[in-house]
Amino acid sequence: MTLFTNEVILSWLHYFSQSVDINLAELKMLDITGSNKNLIPAVMTNRAVLVFTDAGHADIFYDMWNAELGDCVIWYNEGSDPSGEMKHDKVADMINRGINASAAMLIMNPHAATNAQIGIENSRFACGSVHYVCREGRAVIMNKLNLGDRDNICIISGESIAVEAAIAVAEGAVIAVEYDPRDRDTMKENIDKFGLNNVTIVESLDDPLLDSLPVPNLAFIVGSPRLGSEIKRLRLMNPAMDFVIYTLDFEILTSLPALFKENDLVRTEVIHLEVSRVNSKNLVEPFPAPWIVSAKVKSQ
Repeated sequence: MTLFTNEVILSWLHYFSQSVDINLAELKMLDITGSNKNLIPAVMTNRAVLVFTDAGHADIFYDMWNAELGDCVIWYNEGSDPSGEMKHDKVADMINRGINASAAMLIMNPHAATNAQIGIENSRFACGSVHYVCREGRAVIMNKLNLGDRDNICIISGESIAVEAAIAVAEGAVIAVEYDPRDRDTMKENIDKFGLNNVTIVESLDDPLLDSLPVPNLAFIVGSPRLGSEIKRLRLMNPAMDFVIYTLDFEILTSLPALFKENDLVRTEVIHLEVSRVNSKNLVEPFPAPWIVSAKVKSQ
């Protein structure tokens, strides 16, 4: 049963418009009831977010404060209906409170980063076992993935790509395959750090948990000796799946034509990416130069 029908949403909009000086045309609405929606990225990138929520979010304000959103102002009332006294407090003053009933709240963030979040600074990711691709490389990868907000994507050994993909597929889901337990721990840290609720970590493509998850329509794979078996397994999950392969290994690169032919895929694009920066000592500092290869199912 939907808690927030169109009529209920309109009544809350009317209630907030009477009490808060806000342009409703600039408002983002987010329903996080019984779903895997990402609240924190939405608040980070929008000056005003009207959130519809159910009971059971005990740490919602603490998580926002922990994500450096303590200066945001929450407008709310004490009940489940759009009536009565309107209150407002900073997130920093609400970290010990939770939500124990279905309600709506208006989150104002005057410092929202309203620019597109493509190519996040590596310093924002959790430190750990992962060697992250440079932000320029990640921006190109995200461009090649061309994600829609309802896409479901499987990402193998691509932790920072999983973070940016999760933000992009706000209505979809991310499956993050992490074989190394240390990388799984780092991925968990990133999920908490960015407030992501639409990412599920699995240990391999044989994890039974996959049976209960949305079927991906796209896969991003960091190439390894497992690549052939990974493509086969993913095509069993979804015969129409598209692929983007990332590799620094020349042998893996040269093996792709045969792998694609074996799995009825055709190459659609190949990019060789080279990035260099001039450091503080005026020296050119090169980054690893990967190949990014896209493929799709061969037309019948």
